[in-house]
Amino acid sequence: MKFLTPRILTVALLVIVVALTPVVLQSNYYLRVMTLIYVFGLAAIGLNLLMGFAGQVSLGHAGFVGIGAYAVGIAPTHLGIPGLYAIVLGAGVSAAVAAIIGKPILKLRGHYLAVATLGFGFLVALLLTNEASWTGGPDGMSVPRPVIFGTRIRTVEQWYWITGGVLILGTIIAYNIASSSTGRALRAIHDSEIAAHTVGVDIAKQKFKVFVISAVYASLAGSLLALSNGHITPDSTAGFLRSVELLTMVVLGGLGSIASSILGTAVVVLLPQVLTVFHEYEHLVLGLVMMLCIILMPAGVVPTILRRIKGRAT
Repeated sequence: MKFLTPRILTVALLVIVVALTPVVLQSNYYLRVMTLIYVFGLAAIGLNLLMGFAGQVSLGHAGFVGIGAYAVGIAPTHLGIPGLYAIVLGAGVSAAVAAIIGKPILKLRGHYLAVATLGFGFLVALLLTNEASWTGGPDGMSVPRPVIFGTRIRTVEQWYWITGGVLILGTIIAYNIASSSTGRALRAIHDSEIAAHTVGVDIAKQKFKVFVISAVYASLAGSLLALSNGHITPDSTAGFLRSVELLTMVVLGGLGSIASSILGTAVVVLLPQVLTVFHEYEHLVLGLVMMLCIILMPAGVVPTILRRIKGRAT
């Protein structure tokens, strides 16, 4: 049926999952795991817009996650700004930072771009670690829970519904971007910058725009992560391994697909929970599973599955 587009199917399935999970899995542990999937899924969607649609590699995207996370920690604690306003502040700061560094960085290509973004991620992590009077240093800091309509939001169930709702909204916005003239321009840039320039695409402007958008997505994810956890550290938000995780979520799910970003996130978040039975071999098995997925399904999990389904149907 023509009206069952990938966009409608993805959003509908996401709504069903968010609505039914608390009914099927009546445990705070499972709700907590799903909350992490929703939070990092938001960041992965933003990164996929940058990498999968525009073809720009970022190895330091956790830097923006760290900015968003520490905004909701520093602003209420040191500046007296309520948590909800701090989320907006963090997104604004991330957008401003992305705008400042975006123009010079996005002129680079290939591994030069990757190294430049990697340096940005290290810089943010180093800043958060060293400014102990503001951030608590390596030990991190506590994050005050926000008050909405007179109720302090602190329970796992409350954050489950909030993060699920934000992910649904972020997914809809991402699909709108992908189907707009901006999305078409980004795909043209991904395929060939020379061809895109020939047909009149402003390459620098489109790269700059998607870089800022992806930074805002990451910042919002960082703010939600901090508020739902109640405590943050530089390593858990802006560390290099966090950037690698986000990159893995996007590549494992499949570049250039919004739905793939969410599925890739689910795989990366759920695998460590499943592999705890292996105890000291957990990380070894996790790395092996991810390597096999990428080797056997280089296009990503979702694109590979869909291609095989279409092949059998024909």
